Amino acid sequence: MKLLPILALGALIPGLLNAADAFSWKDTPGKYVDLSFGGRLVARYVYETIDLSTSERREETYKPFHHVYDEAGKNFITKGPGGKFTHHRGIYYGFSKTGYTDAEGKAQTVDTWHCKPGKGTDPGAHQTHETFLEQTADATHAVQKVRIAWHGNDGAVFANEERTLAFSFGADHSLMVDFSSKLIPVSGKVTVDGDPQHAGFHFRASGEVADVTSKETYYIRPGTGKDAPGKTINWDAKNDSDATKNLAWKAMSFVAGGDRYTVVYLDRPTNPKPARFSERDYGRFGSYFVSEATSEKSLEVAYRLVIQKGERTMEDCEALSASFLGH
Repeated sequence: MKLLPILALGALIPGLLNAADAFSWKDTPGKYVDLSFGGRLVARYVYETIDLSTSERREETYKPFHHVYDEAGKNFITKGPGGKFTHHRGIYYGFSKTGYTDAEGKAQTVDTWHCKPGKGTDPGAHQTHETFLEQTADATHAVQKVRIAWHGNDGAVFANEERTLAFSFGADHSLMVDFSSKLIPVSGKVTVDGDPQHAGFHFRASGEVADVTSKETYYIRPGTGKDAPGKTINWDAKNDSDATKNLAWKAMSFVAGGDRYTVVYLDRPTNPKPARFSERDYGRFGSYFVSEATSEKSLEVAYRLVIQKGERTMEDCEALSASFLGH
């Protein structure tokens, strides 16, 4: 199958972006905010505060995340609560080994990735949306900046995160999502750790991929290009190589709702390293790192996801990476 280069695709579909269209936000208070472009749904920020009334409600609400809609703006191509690995949710960020010193001076390690229930009356580690710091939209961009509190097993806040997502469209009508995070400890130091499957910045495709289409998922990697459907490679101590860490980009192509989508994950040299990558055929991929934040120096990261209906070539991905890095 011959794939069109990015600029050629853009020339073929200029009508998809009407000059009169613009981004806009619509809030369903206490639940979620939808982002639309010209009336077509693009993304959703799910921010309902943790509900401890039942175990089911706690599971649904223990961390905020972002969904992405399909090209028609009808259905999500990302996964929410439930299904295979309920803690995997759209565009999300957390670490299975998050360390800090509590108010009593005791060292604590909590899990802001799985956000499992605590013991007894403790709520367990979780993340909560606290406030909107910025929410703007115009004809070319939409920006949302929120403050998210990171809670320990006892419910106390040990760090605050400023999470920003900026949305725009590329020349080929792909959706570009610029994700940045600034993690600030309440006091002392916070350490983040885990493993490639359970920490860092990740994207999880619709649950349909796990349930039905996983063997149609394939990855595109720097240097080697497109791999066979269903094939994955992951960093571990025995596979610590240039193929599994410190990659400028990686792409996943999956099928949801009868259509193929490709997500290109773009990293920066300024993000903490080594960045160890994870791939799964059910539609989750991303990377993690080991780092720390202090009151004097926050932990800051910046990534870009480029999401498009259809396929990509290795050359497409390299061009997107170069653009992201300002080359």
